[in-house]
Amino acid sequence: MSNWSVEDVPRLDGKTIVVTGANSGLGLEATRVFAQRGATVVMACRSTERGDDARRQLQAEGPDGQLDVRECDLADLQSVREFAEDVRATYDSIDVLCNNAGVMAIPRRETTDGFETQFGVNHLGHFALTGLLLDLLRSGDGEARVVTQSSGMHERGEIDFDDLHGERDYDKWDAYGQSKLANVLFAYELQRRLDAAGADEVTSVAAHPGYADTNLQARTGRESGSKLVYAAMKLANAVVAQSARKGAFPMLYGAVTETVEGGHYIGPGGFLNMRGAPESQRSSDQSYDQDTAERLWDVSEAATGVTYDLPPNATDT
Repeated sequence: MSNWSVEDVPRLDGKTIVVTGANSGLGLEATRVFAQRGATVVMACRSTERGDDARRQLQAEGPDGQLDVRECDLADLQSVREFAEDVRATYDSIDVLCNNAGVMAIPRRETTDGFETQFGVNHLGHFALTGLLLDLLRSGDGEARVVTQSSGMHERGEIDFDDLHGERDYDKWDAYGQSKLANVLFAYELQRRLDAAGADEVTSVAAHPGYADTNLQARTGRESGSKLVYAAMKLANAVVAQSARKGAFPMLYGAVTETVEGGHYIGPGGFLNMRGAPESQRSSDQSYDQDTAERLWDVSEAATGVTYDLPPNATDT
Protein backbone atom coordinates (compact mmCIF):
# COMPACT_ATOMS: atom_id res chain seq x y z
CA MET A 1 0.00 0.00 0.00
CA SER A 2 1.29 3.47 -0.83
CA ASN A 3 1.76 6.21 1.76
CA TRP A 4 0.17 8.84 -0.49
CA SER A 5 -1.86 11.51 1.27
CA VAL A 6 -3.64 14.72 0.37
CA GLU A 7 -0.41 16.57 1.17
CA ASP A 8 0.97 15.10 -2.05
CA VAL A 9 -1.49 17.05 -4.20
CA PRO A 10 0.62 19.68 -6.02
CA ARG A 11 -0.22 23.31 -6.66
CA LEU A 12 -2.90 23.60 -9.32
CA ASP A 13 -2.79 27.31 -10.09
CA GLY A 14 -4.10 28.04 -13.58
CA LYS A 15 -5.81 24.63 -13.86
CA THR A 16 -9.51 24.22 -14.66
CA ILE A 17 -11.19 21.17 -13.16
CA VAL A 18 -14.77 19.97 -13.66
CA VAL A 19 -16.31 17.85 -10.88
CA THR A 20 -19.78 16.36 -11.19
CA GLY A 21 -21.72 16.00 -7.96
CA ALA A 22 -19.47 18.62 -6.39
CA ASN A 23 -21.91 19.79 -3.71
CA SER A 24 -21.67 16.78 -1.39
CA GLY A 25 -19.76 13.64 -0.47
CA LEU A 26 -16.68 12.69 -2.47
CA GLY A 27 -17.24 15.47 -5.00
CA LEU A 28 -17.31 18.14 -2.31
CA GLU A 29 -14.15 16.80 -0.68
CA ALA A 30 -12.29 16.66 -3.98
CA THR A 31 -13.48 20.16 -4.85
CA ARG A 32 -12.21 21.41 -1.49
CA VAL A 33 -8.69 20.07 -2.13
CA PHE A 34 -8.55 21.26 -5.75
CA ALA A 35 -9.60 24.77 -4.71
CA GLN A 36 -7.17 24.81 -1.78
CA ARG A 37 -4.38 24.07 -4.25
CA GLY A 38 -5.37 27.00 -6.46
CA ALA A 39 -7.49 25.44 -9.21
CA THR A 40 -10.63 26.87 -10.73
CA VAL A 41 -13.28 24.22 -10.05
CA VAL A 42 -16.44 24.05 -12.12
CA MET A 43 -18.95 22.52 -9.73
CA ALA A 44 -21.40 20.58 -11.89
CA CYS A 45 -24.48 20.14 -9.68
CA ARG A 46 -28.00 18.93 -10.28
CA SER A 47 -29.23 21.56 -7.83
CA THR A 48 -27.56 24.96 -8.10
CA GLU A 49 -29.13 25.88 -4.75
CA ARG A 50 -27.22 23.06 -3.04
CA GLY A 51 -24.21 23.90 -5.16
CA ASP A 52 -24.27 27.51 -3.99
CA ASP A 53 -24.57 26.34 -0.38
CA ALA A 54 -21.49 24.17 -0.85
CA ARG A 55 -19.61 26.98 -2.58
CA ARG A 56 -20.29 29.35 0.31
CA GLN A 57 -19.07 26.70 2.75
CA LEU A 58 -15.83 26.24 0.83
CA GLN A 59 -15.29 29.95 0.26
CA ALA A 60 -15.51 30.52 4.01
CA GLU A 61 -12.39 28.35 4.32
CA GLY A 62 -10.40 30.79 2.18
CA PRO A 63 -9.38 28.65 -0.81
CA ASP A 64 -6.72 29.91 -3.21
CA GLY A 65 -8.76 28.87 -6.26
CA GLN A 66 -12.11 29.86 -7.75
CA LEU A 67 -15.44 28.04 -7.49
CA ASP A 68 -17.91 28.16 -10.37
CA VAL A 69 -21.31 26.52 -9.77
CA ARG A 70 -23.14 25.34 -12.90
CA GLU A 71 -26.31 23.28 -13.30
CA CYS A 72 -25.80 19.81 -14.74
CA ASP A 73 -28.47 17.16 -14.31
CA LEU A 74 -27.00 13.87 -15.52
CA ALA A 75 -30.51 12.41 -15.65
CA ASP A 76 -31.37 14.85 -18.46
CA LEU A 77 -29.23 14.85 -21.60
CA GLN A 78 -30.46 18.30 -22.56
CA SER A 79 -29.13 19.61 -19.25
CA VAL A 80 -25.81 17.88 -19.93
CA ARG A 81 -25.62 19.50 -23.37
CA GLU A 82 -26.47 22.94 -21.99
CA PHE A 83 -23.85 22.59 -19.27
CA ALA A 84 -21.21 21.60 -21.82
CA GLU A 85 -22.15 24.55 -24.05
CA ASP A 86 -21.88 26.96 -21.10
CA VAL A 87 -18.48 25.59 -20.12
CA ARG A 88 -17.25 25.79 -23.72
CA ALA A 89 -18.39 29.42 -23.88
CA THR A 90 -16.43 30.28 -20.71
CA TYR A 91 -13.26 28.18 -20.76
CA ASP A 92 -10.68 27.53 -23.45
CA SER A 93 -9.53 24.23 -21.98
CA ILE A 94 -10.14 21.74 -19.17
CA ASP A 95 -7.32 20.05 -17.28
CA VAL A 96 -9.29 17.46 -15.30
CA LEU A 97 -12.79 16.03 -15.61
CA CYS A 98 -13.97 14.07 -12.57
CA ASN A 99 -16.98 11.94 -13.52
CA ASN A 100 -18.01 11.54 -9.91
CA ALA A 101 -21.77 12.01 -9.41
CA GLY A 102 -23.96 8.97 -9.04
CA VAL A 103 -26.90 7.19 -7.47
CA MET A 104 -26.81 3.83 -5.72
CA ALA A 105 -29.28 0.97 -5.34
CA ILE A 106 -32.51 2.94 -5.72
CA PRO A 107 -35.94 1.64 -6.70
CA ARG A 108 -36.43 1.51 -10.46
CA ARG A 109 -37.25 4.80 -12.10
CA GLU A 110 -36.33 6.45 -15.37
CA THR A 111 -34.42 9.52 -16.45
CA THR A 112 -35.92 12.30 -18.56
CA ASP A 113 -34.72 10.41 -21.64
CA GLY A 114 -36.26 7.09 -20.59
CA PHE A 115 -33.11 5.35 -19.31
CA GLU A 116 -33.07 3.32 -16.10
CA THR A 117 -31.79 5.92 -13.65
CA GLN A 118 -28.67 4.20 -12.32
CA PHE A 119 -27.43 3.31 -15.80
CA GLY A 120 -28.55 6.67 -17.15
CA VAL A 121 -26.93 8.85 -14.49
CA ASN A 122 -23.86 6.82 -13.55
CA HIS A 123 -22.83 5.84 -17.06
CA LEU A 124 -24.73 7.45 -19.94
CA GLY A 125 -24.77 10.96 -18.48
CA HIS A 126 -21.00 10.86 -17.94
CA PHE A 127 -20.40 9.24 -21.33
CA ALA A 128 -22.24 12.13 -22.97
CA LEU A 129 -20.54 14.79 -20.84
CA THR A 130 -17.05 13.47 -21.55
CA GLY A 131 -17.69 13.38 -25.28
CA LEU A 132 -19.06 16.92 -25.29
CA LEU A 133 -16.02 18.23 -23.39
CA LEU A 134 -13.35 16.13 -25.08
CA ASP A 135 -12.10 18.91 -27.34
CA LEU A 136 -11.56 21.15 -24.31
CA LEU A 137 -9.64 18.36 -22.61
CA ARG A 138 -7.45 18.09 -25.69
CA SER A 139 -6.88 21.85 -25.88
CA GLY A 140 -4.71 22.46 -22.83
CA ASP A 141 -0.96 22.90 -22.62
CA GLY A 142 -0.23 19.78 -20.56
CA GLU A 143 -1.72 16.34 -19.97
CA ALA A 144 -5.44 16.36 -19.13
CA ARG A 145 -7.11 13.66 -17.07
CA VAL A 146 -10.54 12.02 -17.13
CA VAL A 147 -11.22 10.24 -13.84
CA THR A 148 -14.37 8.12 -13.83
CA GLN A 149 -15.65 7.07 -10.42
CA SER A 150 -16.64 3.42 -10.14
CA SER A 151 -17.11 1.12 -7.14
CA GLY A 152 -15.95 -2.23 -5.86
CA MET A 153 -19.50 -3.28 -6.68
CA HIS A 154 -18.52 -3.31 -10.34
CA GLU A 155 -17.25 -6.84 -9.64
CA ARG A 156 -20.89 -7.91 -9.22
CA GLY A 157 -21.93 -6.22 -12.44
CA GLU A 158 -22.80 -7.72 -15.81
CA ILE A 159 -23.77 -5.74 -18.89
CA ASP A 160 -27.17 -7.13 -19.88
CA PHE A 161 -27.48 -5.88 -23.44
CA ASP A 162 -30.86 -7.60 -23.77
CA ASP A 163 -32.31 -5.63 -20.84
CA LEU A 164 -29.98 -2.71 -20.13
CA HIS A 165 -32.68 -0.65 -18.48
CA GLY A 166 -34.24 -3.34 -16.33
CA GLU A 167 -37.58 -3.22 -18.06
CA ARG A 168 -38.18 -6.96 -17.79
CA ASP A 169 -36.28 -7.74 -14.60
CA TYR A 170 -34.94 -5.21 -12.11
CA ASP A 171 -32.80 -5.67 -9.04
CA LYS A 172 -31.46 -2.42 -7.61
CA TRP A 173 -28.07 -3.85 -6.64
CA ASP A 174 -27.62 -5.67 -9.96
CA ALA A 175 -28.48 -2.42 -11.74
CA TYR A 176 -25.95 -0.54 -9.62
CA GLY A 177 -23.27 -3.15 -10.32
CA GLN A 178 -23.99 -2.94 -14.05
CA SER A 179 -23.64 0.85 -14.03
CA LYS A 180 -20.36 0.69 -12.10
CA LEU A 181 -18.95 -1.96 -14.44
CA ALA A 182 -19.96 0.30 -17.32
CA ASN A 183 -17.90 3.08 -15.70
CA VAL A 184 -14.74 0.96 -15.75
CA LEU A 185 -15.37 -0.39 -19.24
CA PHE A 186 -15.84 3.19 -20.45
CA ALA A 187 -12.68 4.47 -18.78
CA TYR A 188 -10.58 1.71 -20.34
CA GLU A 189 -12.17 1.95 -23.78
CA LEU A 190 -11.73 5.72 -23.80
CA GLN A 191 -8.02 5.22 -23.13
CA ARG A 192 -7.72 2.65 -25.93
CA ARG A 193 -9.38 5.06 -28.36
CA LEU A 194 -7.21 7.94 -27.24
CA ASP A 195 -4.17 5.73 -27.83
CA ALA A 196 -5.47 4.80 -31.27
CA ALA A 197 -5.86 8.47 -32.13
CA GLY A 198 -2.41 9.32 -30.82
CA ALA A 199 -4.10 11.68 -28.37
CA ASP A 200 -1.48 11.49 -25.66
CA GLU A 201 -2.61 14.85 -24.28
CA VAL A 202 -5.50 13.10 -22.44
CA THR A 203 -5.33 10.20 -19.99
CA SER A 204 -8.37 8.21 -18.83
CA VAL A 205 -8.46 6.30 -15.54
CA ALA A 206 -11.05 4.70 -13.28
CA ALA A 207 -11.21 5.05 -9.51
CA HIS A 208 -13.21 3.71 -6.60
CA PRO A 209 -13.51 5.11 -3.07
CA GLY A 210 -13.63 1.85 -1.15
CA TYR A 211 -16.25 2.09 1.58
CA ALA A 212 -16.68 5.79 2.23
CA ASP A 213 -19.21 7.50 4.46
CA THR A 214 -21.33 9.54 2.03
CA ASN A 215 -25.00 10.36 1.54
CA LEU A 216 -25.36 7.49 -0.97
CA GLN A 217 -25.79 4.95 1.83
CA ALA A 218 -28.31 7.14 3.64
CA ARG A 219 -30.37 7.55 0.50
CA THR A 220 -30.24 3.82 -0.20
CA GLY A 221 -31.41 3.12 3.34
CA ARG A 222 -34.24 5.66 3.18
CA GLU A 223 -35.50 4.49 -0.19
CA SER A 224 -35.42 0.84 0.83
CA GLY A 225 -38.50 1.46 2.97
CA SER A 226 -36.93 -0.62 5.71
CA LYS A 227 -35.90 0.87 9.04
CA LEU A 228 -33.62 -2.14 9.55
CA VAL A 229 -31.75 -1.52 6.29
CA TYR A 230 -31.44 2.19 7.11
CA ALA A 231 -30.07 1.39 10.57
CA ALA A 232 -27.64 -1.16 9.13
CA MET A 233 -26.34 1.41 6.63
CA LYS A 234 -25.79 3.95 9.41
CA LEU A 235 -24.00 1.38 11.56
CA ALA A 236 -21.74 0.27 8.68
CA ASN A 237 -20.84 3.88 7.95
CA ALA A 238 -19.93 4.42 11.60
CA VAL A 239 -17.94 1.21 12.08
CA VAL A 240 -16.46 0.22 8.71
CA ALA A 241 -16.41 3.22 6.41
CA GLN A 242 -13.61 5.71 6.04
CA SER A 243 -14.49 9.38 5.84
CA ALA A 244 -15.72 10.99 2.63
CA ARG A 245 -12.49 13.02 2.64
CA LYS A 246 -10.37 9.87 2.52
CA GLY A 247 -12.81 8.28 0.09
CA ALA A 248 -11.99 11.10 -2.32
CA PHE A 249 -8.26 10.27 -2.25
CA PRO A 250 -8.33 7.75 -5.16
CA MET A 251 -10.07 10.30 -7.38
CA LEU A 252 -7.58 12.99 -6.36
CA TYR A 253 -4.68 10.59 -6.89
CA GLY A 254 -5.94 9.74 -10.37
CA ALA A 255 -6.37 13.41 -11.20
CA VAL A 256 -2.93 14.72 -10.22
CA THR A 257 -0.33 11.98 -9.70
CA GLU A 258 2.30 11.98 -12.44
CA THR A 259 2.98 8.23 -12.29
CA VAL A 260 -0.66 7.31 -13.06
CA GLU A 261 -0.98 5.79 -16.52
CA GLY A 262 -3.97 5.54 -18.79
CA GLY A 263 -6.21 2.58 -18.09
CA HIS A 264 -5.28 2.40 -14.41
CA TYR A 265 -7.86 1.51 -11.76
CA ILE A 266 -7.20 3.30 -8.50
CA GLY A 267 -8.56 2.48 -5.07
CA PRO A 268 -7.64 2.34 -1.38
CA GLY A 269 -5.01 -0.26 -0.65
CA GLY A 270 -5.88 -1.09 2.94
CA PHE A 271 -8.29 -3.59 4.53
CA LEU A 272 -10.18 -5.41 1.73
CA ASN A 273 -9.54 -2.37 -0.49
CA MET A 274 -12.22 -0.56 1.50
CA ARG A 275 -9.98 2.01 3.18
CA GLY A 276 -6.44 3.30 3.18
CA ALA A 277 -4.08 5.20 0.90
CA PRO A 278 -4.75 5.03 -2.86
CA GLU A 279 -2.87 2.77 -5.23
CA SER A 280 -3.25 1.28 -8.70
CA GLN A 281 -5.13 -2.01 -8.57
CA ARG A 282 -6.62 -4.64 -10.88
CA SER A 283 -10.33 -4.43 -11.57
CA SER A 284 -12.54 -7.42 -12.36
CA ASP A 285 -11.69 -9.72 -15.27
CA GLN A 286 -14.85 -8.73 -17.13
CA SER A 287 -13.89 -5.06 -17.00
CA TYR A 288 -11.03 -5.85 -19.43
CA ASP A 289 -13.33 -7.50 -22.02
CA GLN A 290 -12.74 -5.34 -25.09
CA ASP A 291 -15.63 -6.83 -27.08
CA THR A 292 -18.05 -5.86 -24.31
CA ALA A 293 -16.46 -2.42 -24.03
CA GLU A 294 -16.76 -1.75 -27.76
CA ARG A 295 -20.37 -2.90 -27.84
CA LEU A 296 -21.19 -0.76 -24.81
CA TRP A 297 -19.54 2.21 -26.51
CA ASP A 298 -21.68 1.77 -29.63
CA VAL A 299 -24.84 1.41 -27.55
CA SER A 300 -23.92 4.50 -25.54
CA GLU A 301 -23.34 6.63 -28.63
CA ALA A 302 -26.68 5.53 -30.06
CA ALA A 303 -28.53 6.20 -26.78
CA THR A 304 -27.03 9.63 -26.10
CA GLY A 305 -26.49 10.89 -29.64
CA VAL A 306 -22.95 11.88 -28.60
CA THR A 307 -20.17 10.59 -30.83
CA TYR A 308 -16.44 10.79 -30.27
CA ASP A 309 -13.97 11.67 -33.00
CA LEU A 310 -11.78 8.72 -32.00
CA PRO A 311 -11.07 5.44 -33.81
CA PRO A 312 -12.41 2.28 -32.17
CA ASN A 313 -9.03 0.63 -31.53
CA ALA A 314 -5.38 0.78 -32.48
CA THR A 315 -5.64 -2.00 -35.06
CA ASP A 316 -8.03 0.15 -37.11
CA THR A 317 -5.62 3.07 -37.50
